[in-house]
Amino acid sequence: MEEKYIVWHVQGGLGKNIVATALCKDIKLHYPDRKLILVCSWPEVFLNNPNVDKVYNLDKLSHFYKTYIENKDVIVFRQEPYHQTGHITKQKHLIENWCDLLNIKYTSQSPSLFINYPQNTLLSKWVRKKPILLLHTTGGDYNSLNVYSWVRDLPIEIAQLILNKYSSKYHIIHLTKPSGYTLEGVERVDSYMTNIELFSLLAVSSKRILIDSCLQHAAISMNLPSTVFWIGTSPKVFGYNLHNNLEAKTPTIQNQLIDSYLFDYNFEDIKYECPYMSINEMFDIENLDI
Repeated sequence: MEEKYIVWHVQGGLGKNIVATALCKDIKLHYPDRKLILVCSWPEVFLNNPNVDKVYNLDKLSHFYKTYIENKDVIVFRQEPYHQTGHITKQKHLIENWCDLLNIKYTSQSPSLFINYPQNTLLSKWVRKKPILLLHTTGGDYNSLNVYSWVRDLPIEIAQLILNKYSSKYHIIHLTKPSGYTLEGVERVDSYMTNIELFSLLAVSSKRILIDSCLQHAAISMNLPSTVFWIGTSPKVFGYNLHNNLEAKTPTIQNQLIDSYLFDYNFEDIKYECPYMSINEMFDIENLDI
């Protein structure tokens, strides 16, 4: 009998690919007679997933058309959930928008990561004398030269409050990129790591203070409640109820979005888009629940 396929094209950042893992099981249940073929930008997060039959990197698709498309019984999903009305208007979670495109019922699904035995041995790399507080302050492109991107990065004033509050009880690991700002009295981790090494650090942490980036999605897959800061993005669209979601205050003036079309803020740190004049306009830092 000729094999049937579903080809699911998932492109974008690491966090978005982690979110996509939430629906692999449902796709297989909804299309039980088809093999699920993932074409994605971060293949590592789909490996070991029992619901995925094969994973391809977007940059390595040799002979793909002949194998899965030409004269084959195939369904191709290459729609972009970011372009759905529910996403643009911030009325639906990213996973729900993907469900609409995939013809799957939304049930508040959560990401699922599968870590094998040798990958689990990486946990020992992060053993420290005190419990670990993982402080993730900056996301996006690892090679970016930006010190601070206001849209998602944690302001340094808040990072300092966290150090003052927790440095005596926890060993603080500051996860950032090479260009990120420097904090004193922490273990700085800014070297390149595989995704699995990154997830192992998350797994051993006792407390997590994160931003809207890949680790807040990965934490859900491990059932690890975290404190997550939100500035230019929304937990309604990208977040989870398990986390303590701290949202920036609504700006009082928003007349600077001269280049905005379907979305308000650009993730690439367009500085003139920032509607906040000071950290106090962004957060009530004296009363933060951290």
